[in-house]
Amino acid sequence: MTTEKIEKYTEIIINTIVEYSPKVVTAIIILFAGLWLTSILTKTIKKVLIKREVDITLSNFIGNFIFWTLRVLVFITVISNLGVPTSSFVAILGAAGLAVGLALQGSLSNFAGGILIILFKPFKLGDLIEAQGEIGSVKEIQIFNTRLLTGNNQTVYIPNGSLSNGIIKNYTQEGIRRLDLTIGVDYNSDLKQVKDVILEVLDKNPLVLKEPAPVVLVMELADSSINLSVRPWTNAENFLTIHSETLEQCKIAFDAVGIEIPYPHQVEIKKK
Repeated sequence: MTTEKIEKYTEIIINTIVEYSPKVVTAIIILFAGLWLTSILTKTIKKVLIKREVDITLSNFIGNFIFWTLRVLVFITVISNLGVPTSSFVAILGAAGLAVGLALQGSLSNFAGGILIILFKPFKLGDLIEAQGEIGSVKEIQIFNTRLLTGNNQTVYIPNGSLSNGIIKNYTQEGIRRLDLTIGVDYNSDLKQVKDVILEVLDKNPLVLKEPAPVVLVMELADSSINLSVRPWTNAENFLTIHSETLEQCKIAFDAVGIEIPYPHQVEIKKK
């Protein structure tokens, strides 16, 4: 009786192997071929998009979306080839997706924010932006967050959800920027001379743009100084350089012609 059972089970196992071996082999071939074709197709699509000068962020996003979509289809095909009912599997996958979606509402908001950023392009890679209290150059726009590099070489990750719904100040989108500097001079100063000296300083600096032309305006009669607003234009990447050079060169030029920059004085009164 034991021998008969062993022979029966052996026969069942052999029949099962014979029946399912082709399916397993086919499934393995489909799996590896599908994974290989997925990678090749994704790389090809990315190259085509880049060749057609599609924004690199959008190209990466489309490539990643196609990559994972095709892999899911390959996986479903493999499961189906093994005889597993795909309708039940898709239902289970949908239920699992719904549960995960409810658990990851914040991440879905960031995902939607990433799509909005890619579509409407409030900034691109390399732009200097200010958002969520941070200032930095955009180094990477990912699906869920955006990576900035600050001026002191710190990496900041900002969730795309809050980034897309908040105020974004893009300093480099227009290509040029205007400086708004305030310089105070003594009340005894000749204002025409002061303006001429400042404009001459700006004219000699090759990084200051001729168009739009720089402007010097009297903005305030303060308690101890006449405050002038100095507004030169420059390329965005030269902003900090022009800021420093203008202040330094104006101070040197003022000293050369005797224009005084007032500063607080303390008078000591001696008691008799």
